[in-house]
Amino acid sequence: MKRRIVTRRHWTLDELEQLARFPHTSTLELARDLGRKPAHVYQKAYSLGLRKAPEYLDDTARSGRTDGQRGGATRFKPGHRPWNTGHKGWQVGGRSVETRFKPGRPPHETRNYVPIGTYRISHDGYLEQKTTDDRSLAPARRWVGVHRLVWEAAHGPVPRGHAVAFLPGRRTIDAEQITLDGLELVTRAEMMRRNSLHNLPPELAQLIQLRGALNRKIRNRTKAREEQDAACA
Repeated sequence: MKRRIVTRRHWTLDELEQLARFPHTSTLELARDLGRKPAHVYQKAYSLGLRKAPEYLDDTARSGRTDGQRGGATRFKPGHRPWNTGHKGWQVGGRSVETRFKPGRPPHETRNYVPIGTYRISHDGYLEQKTTDDRSLAPARRWVGVHRLVWEAAHGPVPRGHAVAFLPGRRTIDAEQITLDGLELVTRAEMMRRNSLHNLPPELAQLIQLRGALNRKIRNRTKAREEQDAACA
C-alpha cells in the first residue's frame, strides 16, 4: 500500500535514524520510505550536516541517474567535451561581419562627431568649445567653457580650488563679447555662495556680493603692493 505523503510534521527519532542513510541512498528512495517530499528530505539532511558521499555521486554520474535533482538530466557529465572546445570567443556566421563594431571610435561617437573648435551651449547655459579629440577623456571633458579659455590664454591654467566667473552683467554666449575685462578668478567656495544667492533674501544677497567685491579689491591691492615691493628690492 502506497504511503500518504505528509507535507508537515515533526521528525521522529526513527525517521532521523533512517535519514542517516542519506549519504549513500537515493533521495527519492529515502523520501518514499519516509513518506515525505524529496525537498523536505534534502532540507533536513543539510540542516544536520549530511551530504552525499563522493562515491555515491560518482556512481550516480556514471549511471546517468539524477537522484531527483531538477535539471539533472541535462547537466554535463564528467568527461564531457563541449563542441566549442579550442575556439576563441563566440563564433558566428552569416552576414554578422557587416554589422560588427569596427576598430576605432565607438559608433555613437562617430555619428555625433564634430571637429575641434566647434561651439556648443552647455546644460548650464555657458558657451563651450571643443578642444581635443583625446579618447582617454570623457566626452564632456573634451569641451571647455570659452570664458575659461579666454582667461587661461592671458594668465595660464586656473589654480586649484578656483574658477573663472563672469563679472555681474557680463555673462553672454556670444564668443566675441567674452573678453578678459568681463571675467574674474574666484574661489570655488565663493562661486558656490554666488550660485546660492537666489535662495537668500535680496538684502542679504546684495550684502554678500558687496563683501565679495570688497575682498577682491583688497586682495588685488595687496598683490600689487607685494609686486611693487619686490620690484624695488
